Amino acid sequence: MRRIIVLSFISLDGVMQAPGGPEEDTSGGFKYGGWTVSYGDEVFEKIIQKELEPADLLLGRKTFDIWESYWPEHADYWPGINEVTKYVLSTTVDSSNWENCVFLKDLEDIKKLKNSEGSDIKVWGSSKLVQLLLKNDLVDELWLKIYPLTLGEGKKLFGEGTIPAAFSVVESTVTPSGVIFVNYKRAGDIVTGTVGV
Repeated sequence: MRRIIVLSFISLDGVMQAPGGPEEDTSGGFKYGGWTVSYGDEVFEKIIQKELEPADLLLGRKTFDIWESYWPEHADYWPGINEVTKYVLSTTVDSSNWENCVFLKDLEDIKKLKNSEGSDIKVWGSSKLVQLLLKNDLVDELWLKIYPLTLGEGKKLFGEGTIPAAFSVVESTVTPSGVIFVNYKRAGDIVTGTVGV
């Protein structure tokens, strides 16, 4: 079985939309695209390069549309992006000129992929896909980059339908600019109790 790892840039209020640039995703009138850019530093770059190590990718269709026109020309920043398999969940697109793309139609295709042999599968962006995975308990790890700001609007990492689930911290770092890198691993069900008893 393959691990599905969700990697996301999020604000303190959970927004994940358009972290990389003003024109990345303006849907819903979002006007804060590129909100992560001013927080880069040497520690950030070192950790992000580790997260960009080659692994198969699982993408939602909208994120794939953005990436398909960008990453083939910017592989110097992300070595291996063109060579890894990119699985794309879409009911409207089934082919691409970008090499190594495989199109999935539904949740059952994702479950088959997860139960196959192979490398870890990383999910970047893809808010609706991530929410589908969380709703169906298919996320093994969350690798979050939490930024010291609130955006008040935009697509969120966690939405309606996210199941109650416990996670444990595997690794964490705070960069000099205040970005919290934290990796969580799925850790069973939620345990409740009474404080002080």
